Amino acid sequence: MRAWLVVRNRYAEDKLCEAVANNATQYVLLGAGLDTFAYRNPHPDVKVFEVDHPATQEWKKNLLASSQISAPANLHYVPVDFERESIADQLEKSCLNFSAPTVFASLGVVLYLTHSAFRSTIDLVEAFPAGSGVVFDYALPRLALRPEELESRDLLSARVASIGEPFQLFFTPTEIATELTGFSRLEDLNAAQLNDRYFANRTDALSLRGRSANIISAWL
Repeated sequence: MRAWLVVRNRYAEDKLCEAVANNATQYVLLGAGLDTFAYRNPHPDVKVFEVDHPATQEWKKNLLASSQISAPANLHYVPVDFERESIADQLEKSCLNFSAPTVFASLGVVLYLTHSAFRSTIDLVEAFPAGSGVVFDYALPRLALRPEELESRDLLSARVASIGEPFQLFFTPTEIATELTGFSRLEDLNAAQLNDRYFANRTDALSLRGRSANIISAWL
């Protein structure tokens, strides 16, 4: 799990870096949680928009204040009550420029969405100009897992369901490609490919194990 959390953020930030070289100026973190990119942002001209539930954002702000960490000038909080408000509407109320190339990241989120909520996010990204894109991770269905992985998946599924956040949405690589036909370029990486890219030749054995999820980027 530690390797997975590290690699999905590293991959998203690598893709952002590539997009910035091609004139992207905005980074939207959907379900930002305690993401720290805005405080490590190496791109001074890139505005960061953290989209999350108001209560989660207040918790984060309190943690930052208690640690005496100030929000950078190019960070914008976008509070959204996901049950009652539209992400697009709330972004429009912020200073997000819908005409500028923008990178969206949705890390550790898709698995918890309904299909309609996932489609609304993809439709939102598709409305942005060329050079925009989205990065997200998605979980494979049980039928795609090895037998030794099923027990771990079921234990984690039961744990999150017990706190009211059940797993809901799964895709195979073929299914996710079908969902993203509006994009011109996709990169879909499985655990083995991510290990080759990010964990090869390490001496501490940190690596991804199993194949329960992929990371994908899609570009307009």
